[in-house]
Amino acid sequence: MSSISLKLAGRALEFVPVAVKFDESRISDLFGRKNNKTVEQTLRHPKYIHLARDVARAYPDSLKRPLGDFLVDLKRIGNPLYRRFLNRYGDQTYCQFRLEQSNFADLKGLYCFTVNAMLKYIGKSTDTFKRRINQGYGCIHPKNCYRDGQATNCHLNALMAPCAQELGLFVHPMVDNVEISETETALIASYQPEWNIQLKRFC
Repeated sequence: MSSISLKLAGRALEFVPVAVKFDESRISDLFGRKNNKTVEQTLRHPKYIHLARDVARAYPDSLKRPLGDFLVDLKRIGNPLYRRFLNRYGDQTYCQFRLEQSNFADLKGLYCFTVNAMLKYIGKSTDTFKRRINQGYGCIHPKNCYRDGQATNCHLNALMAPCAQELGLFVHPMVDNVEISETETALIASYQPEWNIQLKRFC
């Protein structure tokens, strides 16, 4: 896979390919793996307290159940109540991938995703690329599926899942955090990548 060049203000920024490894490509009902709290404990949280009356009335015997197990059962019987616990992307199909160790893993800067060599997303990492990918977009934790989770991470990962085999990751190392942020903003404005636009519109 060859590098790609993005032009900005008369200069060319080279993005070099880095290898990613997919551990899973079709993860469904991920929200069901969040069982560290019971239904009752969750309903005390400000994000969910508005659901307490409806749940207690309809499922009084389920309040002591682990939250994820309870919601998966609601989905299986076709009760849309489970969706009210999740963010708008919390019941998508996800993938799990990680950045392979390389000379770029511990650097920071800009990165972009492509599908079949078409630019889809431009992002920034003021932490290391490895941390940003492996603990961010590449690994959706069950908590992220919920109303108090990271909806943006869920959305982007769900966009990647159907095209895992064609997905490419490219990085452009940089040092200064201010320059990283300013360059990302300018590139997105110039190229208008499809996934950036969707995330801005819906998240």
